Formats: sequence, C-alpha cells, structure tokens
Amino acid sequence: MKGKLITIAALAAATAFAPALTLAVGDSTPAPAAAQADPDFEAGKAAIRSGNWSAAIGYFSKVAARDPQNAGAQNWLGYANRKSGNLDQAFKHYNEALTLDPKHRGAHEYIGEAYLMKGDVAKAKEHLAALDRICFFGCEEYSDLKKAIAEREQKTMK
Repeated sequence: MKGKLITIAALAAATAFAPALTLAVGDSTPAPAAAQADPDFEAGKAAIRSGNWSAAIGYFSKVAARDPQNAGAQNWLGYANRKSGNLDQAFKHYNEALTLDPKHRGAHEYIGEAYLMKGDVAKAKEHLAALDRICFFGCEEYSDLKKAIAEREQKTMK
C-alpha cells in the first residue's frame, strides 16, 4: 500500500509540472506576457485569426523592424505571406525565423506546409524530421505536418 501511495504521489507531482516541461522543451513562441507587451504583435495575431493577411503582414513587419531578433514575428510573417500566396516571401521569413531559432516548432511546421504547396515533399519531410528531434514527447506541430504530408502523398497516389 505504501509503495502505491508513493507511486501515485510521484505521478501527481510529474503531472503538475507537465505544462511547464512542455513549454521548456521547445516552444519558441514568446511567453504571453512578452507577446502582450507589444500591441502590434497582438494586433498581428488578431489579423491572422481573422484571415486578414495584409494587415498581419503590416503589424508583424513593424514588430520585426523594432525587434529583428524576434523569431515569432518572422514566423508569422512567413505564415501570412504563405496564406497570401507569396511563397517566396514566406520562405524568406520562415528561414529567418529558423536562423534566429533553429528549434522554432511553428516555423518548421509551416515551412514544411509551404514546401508541400510547392510540391516538394522531400523538403517537407526534412522539417518533419527536425520536429521529430525537437519534440521529444511529440507535439502538435509534428502531428499536423505529418498529417499534411500523408494527405499530400495520398493525393499524388490517386
């Protein structure tokens, strides 16, 4: 009985720290307090949520101009450009995000999706492999890119 209680206590303690561990393992998104400190970053995220790509590009361009080391802003610039159909600019910004933060999970997922749009499944798989290394316990970005690659491969087989 005593051994079971210790095991239960250990599991409870590990579960309590799981959210913090998830953030520490590889989430490169700025902490909420840091992101909220910049109204243009918040406005850019709101524009992304509403699908207003040109507004998002404007807001995140301001953030990137003020903070050239902001990998999150570069990632969102890539995302908004990709959604706008401007793959060249999307690749530029995703690559900049990955230069600033080689473990940026969102940038790996989204550049992989951009490669799929371009028809380059092999390059998308390279970013999937990077996510596999980064996301030790798995992550949403890995799962989403893996699913997108599988769907792309299934379409090309038909």
